[in-house]
Amino acid sequence: MSRIVTPSDTALQSDLFRRDTRTSGHPRQQHWSSPYAARRIHLIGIGGCGMTSLGGVLLRCGAIVSGSDRVEFNAQGQLEEMGAVIRIGQAPINVSSDCELVVYSAAVGDDNPELLEARRRGVKCLKYAEMLGQVMQLRTGIAIAGTHGKSTTTAMLAYILRQAKADPTFVVGAGVRQLEGSSGVGDGPHFLVEACEYAQSFLNLSPFYSAILNIEEDHLDCYNGIEAIMEAFRSFISLVPPEGTILANGEDRNVVKAVENARASVETFGESEGMTWRALNVRHDHGCYSFDVLYNDALFLRADLKSLPGRHQVFNALVATALAKHCGISAEAVAEALSEFAGADRRLTQRGDVGGVILLDDYGHHPTEIQVTLRAVREHYPNRRLWVIFQPHQHSRTRFLLNDFARSFGLADHLLVPDIYFVRDSASERAAVCSSHLVERVRANGGDALYLPKHEQIVEHMVTHAAAGDVILTMGAGDVWKIADELVRRLA
Repeated sequence: MSRIVTPSDTALQSDLFRRDTRTSGHPRQQHWSSPYAARRIHLIGIGGCGMTSLGGVLLRCGAIVSGSDRVEFNAQGQLEEMGAVIRIGQAPINVSSDCELVVYSAAVGDDNPELLEARRRGVKCLKYAEMLGQVMQLRTGIAIAGTHGKSTTTAMLAYILRQAKADPTFVVGAGVRQLEGSSGVGDGPHFLVEACEYAQSFLNLSPFYSAILNIEEDHLDCYNGIEAIMEAFRSFISLVPPEGTILANGEDRNVVKAVENARASVETFGESEGMTWRALNVRHDHGCYSFDVLYNDALFLRADLKSLPGRHQVFNALVATALAKHCGISAEAVAEALSEFAGADRRLTQRGDVGGVILLDDYGHHPTEIQVTLRAVREHYPNRRLWVIFQPHQHSRTRFLLNDFARSFGLADHLLVPDIYFVRDSASERAAVCSSHLVERVRANGGDALYLPKHEQIVEHMVTHAAAGDVILTMGAGDVWKIADELVRRLA
């Protein structure tokens, strides 16, 4: 299983931001200094992907970091090795008497005992996105937003800049083996972040460059439909200053509408004529795509995504290429890095190949993500029986998008669905929908689907029914990956 790991001999010290990184012609030339060195900062909900990344950045900036979460998490050991003090379980005592700042994740409610204690004592409290925006102001910000593809595109750009020796600072919402983790702090002038629209958190960021990959309905527990989501994206777009640049999906109608009144210059990307950045002569070999990248109708490079299956990766690579050019990276260096990049953790990650059964795991938890991922699996592993184990994430998302979910599994031979992964929902939402409702809709559409509430039941079912040549794909934003790991053990 992929883990977030940290550099063994190159941990960055508290004087990290003190070096002069003036770059000729760069839009934000300044001398960096770290306001976080030796400050005591406590992170509530440190186990979340974004919070884990922020914790890593703060540690590398010299902060004294503590944190807590409800359960153990993948990156816990690595953060502890870097010096973080982490408690499992949340209680007022976890906020030390000399704590100077508390940062809390979007999943933390106002009734959290640590948050209540910090506020009672008058300790400054910031949301994760607020803190990330403050740290981002130390560099030239690059924010990558959209309903889908944020993690992969941010990681891809970070890898390109790393390989080109541009040494970026970055925060990705997923672990990336080739980046030695989900975050990094470098001496270069750029700060890359994955910009999440949940609860309008991306409005706290400070981007000079931004990308809008796509805009669809999601997070309907905090947005009242697509128009509210569009308005949030318009506000995000307005954060980019006039001298900055916005990369916009020219083939997504919602994105096109959202950037209409942008004050920064807009560059479009897509496959159609008239795009600033265009993919042409698109081909694939077992689901891994190669294509020409045109910039203003002139050939910029030939991209070959040798280790990154999926048609949707073409657009991700277009965006990463465009932003890399704005960062001053040569076409040759971009093409070489694209050919090497193997993706982020839980994005079609192979967990094992046991007895001829291939086990994959993916973070996809939205109908569109499910469809493009299943298409990628079918292209990469043709003529194999495909088992999909999908764990719905949030009762509210499942209820709002139930029909879309039910239509998303057409490429699966068999679908197994455990109970919905609970996060943030109210008691009324939990009572309104369950996984069996999804299974019923899939069956009504002619699909083969089975509701097995517990992970253990699914593992036993697969141990009994899986055969050599099968592909088993676990999907979801919760802890469904544990099923894949247990199957690797059991099938062996």
